[in-house]
Amino acid sequence: MELVQSHVLMDEASMERALIRIAHEIVERNSGLEDVALIGIQKRGVPLASRIRKTLEEIEGVKVPMGILDITFYRDDLSTLSAHPVVNGTDVPFNVNDKKIILVDDVLYTGRTTRAAIENIFDMGRPLNIQLAILIDRGHRQLPFRADYVGKNVPTAITEHIDVEVKEVDGNDRVILLKEA
Repeated sequence: MELVQSHVLMDEASMERALIRIAHEIVERNSGLEDVALIGIQKRGVPLASRIRKTLEEIEGVKVPMGILDITFYRDDLSTLSAHPVVNGTDVPFNVNDKKIILVDDVLYTGRTTRAAIENIFDMGRPLNIQLAILIDRGHRQLPFRADYVGKNVPTAITEHIDVEVKEVDGNDRVILLKEA
């Protein structure tokens, strides 16, 4: 199945606006940033978390702890990925116990990545709560998860695909919808 670009859903400016809005919503929902920590899911959730962190620190004037999570070995489809899956590494340099963890990822689709990330976090300790911040929610959940913070809801067909590009990984910022050729 070959996928081709259908159209651009978000450009650099709209991505930035969405991340700033998410940061403001995090401050409002948590009545500030006390005990709040961000964890970005490898790969594109990490730069998105970093950008949200920067905005949070500008809004509130406090440092927000941030970690990086690789869920590779927590995936329920690990055996189907490849004989040698790519592991990008986990680095959570703070204690998750009693923290309000904001889990950040690029796309929420089936919910399986979220499930794997939550299992991984609970293996580290017991957070006060886990909230989910997503740039794109495309629907089609297989597990009962919903994001607390959403940059954009994009109803999609099963045959469509969302591609999030971030400067830190891809050289530019945009979200594109891909369809079968």
